[in-house]
Amino acid sequence: MSSTVPLPRRPLDPDAPVAGFLCAGPDARARHWYENDLGWPTVPGRPLRLLTGVRFDVLDVPAEAGAQALRHLGPGSPVALRGDRMELLVAAGGAEELPGLLDWLEWGAVRLDLRVLGAGDTLEAPRPPTGTAGSRPGGPASVRPGSVPRDSVPRDSVQGAAVWLRPPEPGREVEASLPAMPAMPAVSPVGREGSAPDLVRLVDTVAAHCHRVRLRRACAGHPADRRDQPLAFS
Repeated sequence: MSSTVPLPRRPLDPDAPVAGFLCAGPDARARHWYENDLGWPTVPGRPLRLLTGVRFDVLDVPAEAGAQALRHLGPGSPVALRGDRMELLVAAGGAEELPGLLDWLEWGAVRLDLRVLGAGDTLEAPRPPTGTAGSRPGGPASVRPGSVPRDSVPRDSVQGAAVWLRPPEPGREVEASLPAMPAMPAVSPVGREGSAPDLVRLVDTVAAHCHRVRLRRACAGHPADRRDQPLAFS
């Protein structure tokens, strides 16, 4: 009587998106969530990084300035917090529009603590929110438009790791909620509080509060804020 010897099993690949998913580590599960659930391209290697300029661009601003601009975002527009910085997702191409938009809004000559990530750049991926693949305890924080309460900020963010304040939602077209430039300018800088498009309102508010934060820090005696700081494009 003959017996059939089964072929050796292929070892589980911890970085495989589906095979061995339950056995994979949090990094692999997080990559799976970004790539498969959201459809966002990632960059090979560690730490996990997202490719910007494809599905979205990023405005990186002081958290205090970003909190003031949250009212200009749609309910499904993702926002992340990394330490004392806020990362606001905007429509792809927004990074290229920013210099001209700042000039149009009469902020071009002002030194601002504002960075932008666009085509060819990468963003260290915030950890997925609680309840999703690759997440850890301590879900996204709740941020009011006027402030970033310290007791609502996850410990990982305080230590420098990015977390989602407003996480992206799988199954939804995230791009539809991102601030973008209109086909035609709707208002002049003088009438910017009227029917200005989302990206215009967002950038104008962020620029104003970046400037106020810098002036306040300079008055408080922060040496780094007494020197001219050029607009930084990462």
